Amino acid sequence: MTTVRTTCPYCGVGCGVLATPEGDGARIAGDPDHPANFGRLCSKGSALGETLGVDGRLLHPTVDGRRTSWDAALDQVAEGFARTIDRHGPDAVAFYLSGQLLTEDYYVANKLMKGFIGTANVDTNSRLCMASSVAGHRRAFGADTVPGCYADLDEADLVVLVGANSAWCHPVLFQRILKARQARGTRLVVVDPRRTATAEEADLHLAVAAGTDTILFAGLLAHLAAHDAVARPYVEAHTTGFAEALADAGRIAPDAAAVARATGVPAADVAAFFALFAATDRVVTAYSQGVNQSVQGTDKVGAIVNCHLATGRIGRPGTGPLSLTGQPNAMGGREVGGLANMLAAHMGFAPAEIDRVRRFWRAPQMAEREGLKAVPLFEAIEEGRVRALWVMATNPAVSLPRADRVRRALAGLDLLVVSDCVAATDTATVPGAVLLPAAAWGEKDGTVTNSERRISRQRAFASPPGEARPDWWMVCEVARRLGHGAAFAYRTPAEIFAEHAALSAFENDGGRDFDIGGLAELDDDAYDRLAPVQWPQPRVGDGAERFFATGGFFTADRRARFVVPATPRPAAATADEPFLLNTGRVRDQWHTMTRTGRSPTLGSHRPVPFVTVHPDDARRIGLAGGDLAGVASRHGAAVLEVAIDAAQAPGRLFAPIHWSGETASDARIGAVVHADLDPFSGQPDLKATPVSLAAVPAARRGFVLSRRPLALPGGVWWARVAVEGGTGTLLATDRPLTEMIPAVRDALGSAPASVLDDPARDLWRAAWFTDGRLDAVCFLGPAGDRPHWDMVRVLFRAPGVDPVQRRLLLSGRGADGMVDAGPLVCACFGVGLNIIAAAIGSGAATSVETIGQALKAGTNCGSCVPELKRLLRHAHAA
Repeated sequence: MTTVRTTCPYCGVGCGVLATPEGDGARIAGDPDHPANFGRLCSKGSALGETLGVDGRLLHPTVDGRRTSWDAALDQVAEGFARTIDRHGPDAVAFYLSGQLLTEDYYVANKLMKGFIGTANVDTNSRLCMASSVAGHRRAFGADTVPGCYADLDEADLVVLVGANSAWCHPVLFQRILKARQARGTRLVVVDPRRTATAEEADLHLAVAAGTDTILFAGLLAHLAAHDAVARPYVEAHTTGFAEALADAGRIAPDAAAVARATGVPAADVAAFFALFAATDRVVTAYSQGVNQSVQGTDKVGAIVNCHLATGRIGRPGTGPLSLTGQPNAMGGREVGGLANMLAAHMGFAPAEIDRVRRFWRAPQMAEREGLKAVPLFEAIEEGRVRALWVMATNPAVSLPRADRVRRALAGLDLLVVSDCVAATDTATVPGAVLLPAAAWGEKDGTVTNSERRISRQRAFASPPGEARPDWWMVCEVARRLGHGAAFAYRTPAEIFAEHAALSAFENDGGRDFDIGGLAELDDDAYDRLAPVQWPQPRVGDGAERFFATGGFFTADRRARFVVPATPRPAAATADEPFLLNTGRVRDQWHTMTRTGRSPTLGSHRPVPFVTVHPDDARRIGLAGGDLAGVASRHGAAVLEVAIDAAQAPGRLFAPIHWSGETASDARIGAVVHADLDPFSGQPDLKATPVSLAAVPAARRGFVLSRRPLALPGGVWWARVAVEGGTGTLLATDRPLTEMIPAVRDALGSAPASVLDDPARDLWRAAWFTDGRLDAVCFLGPAGDRPHWDMVRVLFRAPGVDPVQRRLLLSGRGADGMVDAGPLVCACFGVGLNIIAAAIGSGAATSVETIGQALKAGTNCGSCVPELKRLLRHAHAA
């Protein structure tokens, strides 16, 4: 089998992957030659081989649930768009794209809409994660330029992580930071309301109140000026607006004491951070969703950038602000104009830029104004102003704020087109949708750009199953049917990339940051061999790792702009909704789990949708760990399992974004989230929704392990997770056993072979067998006596069950010699809690290092290291 160099499809780190086809999947390893990861992979990347295969794939075009041909489906899409444009105008149609698309897919979609249909109603789910960074860069630098690169993390003496749980969300980069700490004594400061796994590794954790990051960095700017830490020559030569920004900082946060009062951080910690930043020459401030996903996200970015401009700590090794992108091609989408307020090649809607793109594309119907950003776009759908929508590689019925309204709006469209590789998502199952089967990771071919401006190839190592096709091909076929075939006559993604590169250089005299003109002459062979390369690349072999060390900004006067933020508005709860809900990712899952949800390894870490609650809040409401609780806002509600954690701030809740209507009955957290927007970026605030919290009683709890997902009756709370050999479904209900038993039997299609029935204890357990192999098992019982499935899962994945094991199965215990590994801790090597605890208890493992030596846990991506440290602390305390 041939090993293929490709790129991971998850976060914006952009790790290189070596994929070797193997059976229906592939053997996965990190690429030691890729400069983003040097061979490391996180738990999600390591488990990519488990997420391949055709189960659950969309394999053929369908219309309203009925299979059809490609020609018929594409004709319907083109006719629907043409009819809508004829009746309502071009602004009545829209595309909603994704950072999961390749740059070539993004480019042709953007070109068709903005150049040939004549509307800029093209936005992307990157609006939910990176739009405030884009707006902040453009305000300060004149362009969406990330100044630094990953090597700066290796060379910094101080790294400040703001709103970034990098230990879980960018673990490969986080390991670089920890390695730098070991090698050069790099200090780590974490700014985050939550005490995350990242914060546990920090030298200093500043648990700021929600929405007060701007105050913290305004106070830092005032401190730098007051303590003679401003690089006056740099400021005077390369910037404007410093005096105004400093005056505003003095008004907002004149000193450490004022910052402490506003942020809730102890004054001594604020002063320590200010002194450390002022005294350290090499500082990188890396930030992610905790900064961006806010009503003041753009101002937060500006406040961070102000401090780096003031000190001249930008563009030099080990310095600068660094935006950590959320998706593998969020930056590639920005390069081609995937956002509604941008044109391709980092151009905007100034008349000269519109004219330049029009002439390059020879576009007959060039959009001349910005389009609708994501949240207003779906409001326009709800109001009937947008009548036709094409959704590519994303799941807005789950991920957007007020997701219930979004799902209802989608159902009211005249035409909904969904191109995806998954047959059943909350968006794809909207009645009447035209579904187009897309090639998935491992099957599609193109490029992505990571957080440090590095373009890497995603290469195919498998053939698309069924009739799946690349997204760029679908767009070109629709363009041809709309009469624009000559402009979309691409034969390969290499031809699209070459045009994209040529546009970046077109009439670019150095006034635009994005320039990869040196790659415009690549033929198919050279494109296929393309090694990871960082832009700009104006000529073959050129390239700059960093921007702005000696100025050269992309404003009209080539000077950076200090930004004066609006008056900060800290988030606030209400009497009816006394908690603030923060949403985000967990370590081993990704977005709405359409890929990671297929992996038994990844599903073992946090198998249940949960809400994290401080012990005092739980005690006041009467909640215990493992109870169910309702989280509700004015927009919607979810029912989640309670996780009690003293690291959670009182009055604050945290819930993950991953569960959908396909993986849980009541856990779509997007339905709860409000749609308050940053006024500059249009990015929604996903970190501070006022909500209420209440207990949800359930008399009975249990689980079903089955070879296939099963349908359950109403009145049952459930969550579904992949397990080795099939599906695990966790249950909670008030329905009596007399109703639940026949419902489970009907769902599994037969009567069980073994039954433990104890009505006096409200207990029922049953097992189904096929040829000596355990085919399904169900445990139901009182909520207070909730069974664990770990030992039963060991038997479920076994090739057969011997008589002794069969007798013990319904007891929930294993036979002698069987090992229950317990809940997963290290996903990379499949090491469970019980195995680690036994090694610690025996004295064989007394540190993270000796755990790694004995069990390998913590020796790959390192994202489980904070949990290993907690286990060691608890053992030592005991």
